[in-house]
Amino acid sequence: MKEIDEPKFLFDPYLDWAEGEGIPIVEDFGVDLNKVETRSWDRFGADGALVHLKGRGDFLCIFLIDIVPGGKSVPQQHVFEEVIYVLEGQGSTTVKTHDGRTHSFEWSKGSLFALPLNATYQHFNGSGKRKARLSSTNNLPMVINLFHNDDFVFDNPFVFAERQGKESFFSGEGDFIPKKPGRHMWETNFVPDVREFELVKWEKRGAGGSNMMFVLADGTMHAHSSEMPVGTYKKAHRHGADFHVSCITGTGYSLLWYEQDEEFVRVDWDHGVVFAPPDGMYHQHFNTSPLPARYLAIALGGLRYPMLAEKRAVFAGMDVNVRDGGAQIEYEDQDPRIHEIYLEALKKNGVSSGMDGFFSKA
Repeated sequence: MKEIDEPKFLFDPYLDWAEGEGIPIVEDFGVDLNKVETRSWDRFGADGALVHLKGRGDFLCIFLIDIVPGGKSVPQQHVFEEVIYVLEGQGSTTVKTHDGRTHSFEWSKGSLFALPLNATYQHFNGSGKRKARLSSTNNLPMVINLFHNDDFVFDNPFVFAERQGKESFFSGEGDFIPKKPGRHMWETNFVPDVREFELVKWEKRGAGGSNMMFVLADGTMHAHSSEMPVGTYKKAHRHGADFHVSCITGTGYSLLWYEQDEEFVRVDWDHGVVFAPPDGMYHQHFNTSPLPARYLAIALGGLRYPMLAEKRAVFAGMDVNVRDGGAQIEYEDQDPRIHEIYLEALKKNGVSSGMDGFFSKA
């Protein structure tokens, strides 16, 4: 009797695709991207790995791509969106847009960029001595699970002409779109060094912090960067899954908990550590270094295209007190242990508290 294939049931096309790529797959609550081992990835003509964070939800994953000294990746074209952060090295990327023109920009550690949807692109390592490591946070899981057809995703000729953006967007320039603190946007395709990018004060999120939201390649992928002054921390908040948070300057830690939890989950971070708070889990970020600490968050759905009702509500209420229907816990309402833990961490690092104006015994 002819053997019958097992029918697909509760099937995940993305995970099936991931396993078929033949590269390491790392799964954890938080991951130090600097330490992830990569292996030859035929698709990119480079070494690679996949990173699945526990709080990634149904939408996102991370590609890690290592390009050898003097090497280059295989040209790519696909109908999923990605936001790329340069963890290590220097090089360039070329992008061929719908009008037949080729755009090129040079990147180095700290660069942030996105490729126009379904444009052909290629990465080049500009160093003959050091590898380059790129982190691509992307929505392939959502796209491939929706269409479950590899050719549609990776070999699709459709042209998205409106996604190209201005010529200057490939050279590091952009347009500032003022809204209000916490919602100001910078539209571009390429940020030469997000660690040095000028942010705008956002007092309602706590202790002199600053922020900028990015619209990259007119995409539905969201990115924002926030900075905490020395001796300070952000107010706690919560939202849905998939916000991938990574440290880009300084050192510190984050505490995470559900409303009913008695203990906190702690993630210590420095450059390259990434984690994703699970759906509805409160989280709070703390700077313990003698310098300002900055992080980068990437998710699906942003201020221009929220995508989901949940994301629309998050961006509307992310600095509004939970008592007023928002998602933020004010300092005076937080668990007293949180501030005590922070003061102890500062003491160990020899850093003075900058929270005197918010706590009577800071």
